[in-house]
Amino acid sequence: MSIKLNFFGAAQNVTGSCYLVEANGARILIDCGLYQERDLKQRNWDAFPVSPATINAVLLTHAHLDHCGRLPKLVKEGFRGKIFCTPATADIAQIIMKDSAFLQEEDIKHKKARHEEQGKTSPFPYEPLYTVADVDKTIPLLTPVGYKTPVPVASGMTAIFREAGHIFGSTSIRLSVEQGGKSRTILFSGDVGRWNMPIINDPDPFDEADYVLVESTYGDRTHGETKDIPGELARIINETNKAGGNIVIPSFAVERTQELLYHLNALQRENRIPHLLTFVDSPMAIKVTDIFKKHPELFDEETRELLRKGIHPCDLPGLTMANTVDQSKSINHIKGTAIIIAGSGMCTGGRIKHHLKNNLSRPESTILFVGYQAVGTLGRLILEGVDPIRIFGEEQPIKARIEKIDGFSAHADQNELLRWITALKKAPRRVFITHGEPDAANAFKKLLSEKTGWNCTVPQYQQEIILD
Repeated sequence: MSIKLNFFGAAQNVTGSCYLVEANGARILIDCGLYQERDLKQRNWDAFPVSPATINAVLLTHAHLDHCGRLPKLVKEGFRGKIFCTPATADIAQIIMKDSAFLQEEDIKHKKARHEEQGKTSPFPYEPLYTVADVDKTIPLLTPVGYKTPVPVASGMTAIFREAGHIFGSTSIRLSVEQGGKSRTILFSGDVGRWNMPIINDPDPFDEADYVLVESTYGDRTHGETKDIPGELARIINETNKAGGNIVIPSFAVERTQELLYHLNALQRENRIPHLLTFVDSPMAIKVTDIFKKHPELFDEETRELLRKGIHPCDLPGLTMANTVDQSKSINHIKGTAIIIAGSGMCTGGRIKHHLKNNLSRPESTILFVGYQAVGTLGRLILEGVDPIRIFGEEQPIKARIEKIDGFSAHADQNELLRWITALKKAPRRVFITHGEPDAANAFKKLLSEKTGWNCTVPQYQQEIILD
């Protein structure tokens, strides 16, 4: 047998997930994500290592931007095959990609004018990576598939999607390759979620695979004892309300925003926090919340029980969905305390940057981080204590209180990754540790090797490996 595996993204870094399998004269891409680390953004502009026109199909694990965000570029440059994913992923990916294209088009307009005024130049072209029109050409290629259903994707190649428990519609994918009367299976973890989290179902691991690509975002640490997320959230909200400031929460539009609403809903029902004005200032998050309502079959039993009682986990009194720019701007004129949930989750763009600009210099306000912040992102710099911080080309002093609640993470930690991969009933031929910063990936490789004796590798960017 001869199967080529190429690591075209998320190799010794977290974002830009992209892997290529070549067999039987076919090319299958697993994910095609956007790079979000500041030092790696140039890769978004690089030509794909193989011609997009020669790729037969894409298997999409889930709809996060670092997994689907370069699909419109792939289509723009010639890809015409099917993009296989779950129905919820197809629904959410459309929203994510359109939002990304719109933000790029808007950012280019403002950046070009600002740089001309400041006498600067950009290391990137003054044009979007792709446009909304490119996304419109991508959407018809999204091909919904069910969980646990074998799907032929190319000659002698079949894929099965199973619940990853990470976000709505997320999957791990096992690709089977038939060649010369023999069969090999390659398992792509996607982003592995956690057990016993609100709203969505638990991960459903595979029990057999010849080769495994497993993510390692938190491969070097555990989330510690289960945090009292509601208690921490209530403490921060009550303290900030007493101080008279705003609670500004950078949040991912998919899963994290809905999980926040779930907890705020419960805290208000229990009268543990005041009924404050709450804003979801993210058109994308608003649309994704509607998708949640469209797919109740993906809710876990606890959430289905709430629905049976007539309580939707994503609704609460005093909630305003800020769709328009004018609605977003009006938030800054509110006197007293408000809870402001805005994208993007790593503060790399979107409306959150305006709310940071208006609140970072206010000692009475709190910036609350509830998600992973990749190296080099604005959110990571704020968490690391960089002061002043640069926003919209201007230095911004940090006087607000900076808080972080770790327990929200939608990524499996070291122990949960072990639980997921050791569901395999026999040793795989080889395990590739991906989708993690070098320290995290190497720490998980060491731990997994010691505990199982399996052959583990941390592949390099653009490394090609021949699978027997």
